[in-house]
Amino acid sequence: MSETHVIIGAGPVGRAVAAALAGGDVDVVLASRSGVGPEAPGARRVAVDATDAEALTELAGGAAAIYNCVNPPRYDRWAEDWPPIARALLTAASRTGAVLVTAGNLYPYGPVDGPMVEGLPDAAPGSKAQVRALMTAEAFAAHAAGTVRAVEVRGSDYLGAGPGDYAHVPRVIEAALAGRGVRVVGSPDEPHTWTDVADMGRALAAVAVTQSAWGRVWHAPSNPPRTQREAITDILATAGNPAVAVKAYPRIAMKALGLVVPMIRELGETEYQFTRPYVLDSSAITRELGLAATPWDEVCRRTASSATVIAAGSGR
Repeated sequence: MSETHVIIGAGPVGRAVAAALAGGDVDVVLASRSGVGPEAPGARRVAVDATDAEALTELAGGAAAIYNCVNPPRYDRWAEDWPPIARALLTAASRTGAVLVTAGNLYPYGPVDGPMVEGLPDAAPGSKAQVRALMTAEAFAAHAAGTVRAVEVRGSDYLGAGPGDYAHVPRVIEAALAGRGVRVVGSPDEPHTWTDVADMGRALAAVAVTQSAWGRVWHAPSNPPRTQREAITDILATAGNPAVAVKAYPRIAMKALGLVVPMIRELGETEYQFTRPYVLDSSAITRELGLAATPWDEVCRRTASSATVIAAGSGR
């Protein structure tokens, strides 16, 4: 009899989890508000309101795991949008017994000296970081109390097939492939860890079914850091293209734009991620669960291919 795995959120990470689960004896449910979207082979799509605990409980009844892969679209509304989603998912996991598997990020750590490792305190002062840190704390408090089985995987900024216009490097690749110079947020020359979205999906799927992994944070397998300039140049090279100019947006221009564009203004809280080394240590998941990062050349190849497909599909 097949297990049911319910993925809430059908963006790049949710689809990556579905891809990681596909092909096994698993009933994969990929849920989003609309219930429609890009093809996800092996998954059946359904519509659900991620803030509705009753609907989530019904959907996850009998499921082995429920994955929080939600990505609220308004970056400037995390403090309002995340808490009801997190509460509803925690309630559904508690009622159904499904393992709550959360796709996290590195915001809660804040600026740190040296590589980020599991176990660092979630001590960042920013509002978005505190929202995510509280979600983690509440889930693990419920896990410790025995009312929920919870686990979280944190990844860095995404590359690979799928992140598209919402990810820092993938959003400029189409222009770079056309030979145009590009601009990036922060410094082009600080070392930065990049996580292939497929590796994030594999990690989430793996910890969901590994009892010894529950009750803690894991870092998704990721390659050694590359600067934004190096990452863009490497991606172009895999497509046989020459390097292009990579420059930073002028800080004064970003600040001015932030006065009128809330989404840009919110980037100020996490500016440190691109103005100083931002390095993730993912050795624990490789050592303990046997998950290694996709080879860097392959990550770059699929990032370039994805940008080409998106451009072709949009008619640009």
